[in-house]
Amino acid sequence: MLEKSDLADNAVECLHNEQYDRPYNLQNLNYRNLLFSGGRERESLGGEWRFTLDLHDTGLRQKWFLLQQRDAETRRDPYDYDPFAGQTIPVPSCWQMIKDKWFYFEGSAWYTREIDYIERDEDERVFLRVGAANYDCKVFLNHRFIGNHYGGSTPFCAELTPQLQPGNNILMLCVNNNRTTDRLPLRNNDWFNYGGIYREIDLIRTPASYIRDLFVYLVPDGGYNRIAVRIAVEGPATEVNFTLTELGISQSLPVVEGVAEATFCVQPVLWSPEQPKLYQVMASLGRDWVSDRVGFRQIEVVGTDIRLNGRSLYLRGVNCHEDDLLLGKMASEADIRRRFRDAKALNCNYLRLAHYPHHEMAARIADEVGLLLWEEIPNYWAIDFNNPATQRDAHNQLMELIMRDRNRASVIIWSVGNENADTDERLHFMTTLVKAARQADPSRLISAACLVNHAKMKIEDRLADHLDIIGLNEYYGWYEENFEDLIALGENSSPTKPVVITETGAEGVLGEHAPQSGPFSEHYMAEVYRKQTAYLPKLGYVRGFTPWLLYDYRSERRQNPYQQGFNCKGLIAADKHTRKAAFYILRDFYQQLKQAESLSD
Repeated sequence: MLEKSDLADNAVECLHNEQYDRPYNLQNLNYRNLLFSGGRERESLGGEWRFTLDLHDTGLRQKWFLLQQRDAETRRDPYDYDPFAGQTIPVPSCWQMIKDKWFYFEGSAWYTREIDYIERDEDERVFLRVGAANYDCKVFLNHRFIGNHYGGSTPFCAELTPQLQPGNNILMLCVNNNRTTDRLPLRNNDWFNYGGIYREIDLIRTPASYIRDLFVYLVPDGGYNRIAVRIAVEGPATEVNFTLTELGISQSLPVVEGVAEATFCVQPVLWSPEQPKLYQVMASLGRDWVSDRVGFRQIEVVGTDIRLNGRSLYLRGVNCHEDDLLLGKMASEADIRRRFRDAKALNCNYLRLAHYPHHEMAARIADEVGLLLWEEIPNYWAIDFNNPATQRDAHNQLMELIMRDRNRASVIIWSVGNENADTDERLHFMTTLVKAARQADPSRLISAACLVNHAKMKIEDRLADHLDIIGLNEYYGWYEENFEDLIALGENSSPTKPVVITETGAEGVLGEHAPQSGPFSEHYMAEVYRKQTAYLPKLGYVRGFTPWLLYDYRSERRQNPYQQGFNCKGLIAADKHTRKAAFYILRDFYQQLKQAESLSD
């Protein structure tokens, strides 16, 4: 057995040490070494990987990553896993969607493949970039531990250069999707816990000195004529070049302590949903260069109003989960574009991408087609606010999201949480995140989806003092049965900031056995929407409406005879085709708002 071999040290260590994970939980792959990838050549590692599930973490206990390739027929020692043989799985994918018997599996899984490495330049550095792996991903190369990453929905990079060798290299990733009490999200949530490497995985090569980050934005001072640039570099460098040809910018910028910063006075065409103008920007350092397509716009709050480029804005929106009947949490470009077409068919001008960072393609496509986005981290429900490990996880996911998408004009709101009870510990936890977001990005608004104080029937949350927009989740007509309470809530509340209804709605089930009336019927759901859309325009401080949600989605907590493992609040069924009656009620309501906006202009 491997327990007797040198690989696992000894049987006691292998079988009885419950601290086996500690040497492999450094969380050293984080936002600090995230590599800007826009415009870079990528070598895809997608395709078939050898794969096995590992319920008991035997792989870490026995140190499977140290196994050498051996002939199965001539070897003498028994073994539990062979990383060089056995079943395969496509990457990217969610393992639940590959085999029925894997559907509810939560634990570790091992991915293995070879990399044939041929050096191109003597000074090159090679990075692994993983778009997302849920949740803890440990990276091993040529039998050496490189590091691990926490966070199921944000990208990370690992430098492979020191361990790469000419020719064949063995890359192993151990991915664990266990729900724990110290992570974001916590163990108890309302969406399906998919597992695996479910976004793109690539190799990226750079010179010894390279551009690590590029941030370009319109200075939010109301002048609409200054563009700020911040370029971070790694390795020796005295200057870096920045180019925005269409606006006549081509300049060398001095690098001071690894950063080059500048502000340019120009007159860009402002980005908006009606005119989603994008500019090509480029930065270069020696033979290293990166590029991006960036829109310039200003989003701000004035009193209880939200303004885009100085014009009043009502957010006509809908929530959306990243979930598919066939793909699980894996998103394709076709699926994202369908999502946005359906949102536009509703007359939406924005979407809330709940409750975690969605695929980075979503914001890029939203830039192109002219949709505004609310993006957030899975700081959901009863997070362990007292735990420094949880704080570290939340901060890292927030920074990775911001660094990934802060060049996207479509993204106007960073959200730091959803439905967290107002406690002292939570207030400290959340305000720390708010401060971090403002420091990392001064060009966007900060919000969180808050709860109603039902005792006082009032919008009341201490966190609101630190936010730009108050997100409000209310389900009058569904979880709160007395719809008249929504009227009392409006009368009792007089917020000095804009409020966006971030969730509301009801479940409506379709199909042969669906109820024809009462809760869970399509008719009942439609009535809730009629009441909501009739009343909310009367509240002047409400500057956005985001019903829950666009499509039905998997949620294992939803197990009544109608739901059968799905949250059925979607305006469109899980097939992403069949529209419910409430879809047309919301569509018509948003059309009326659009017409009113046109008249006011």
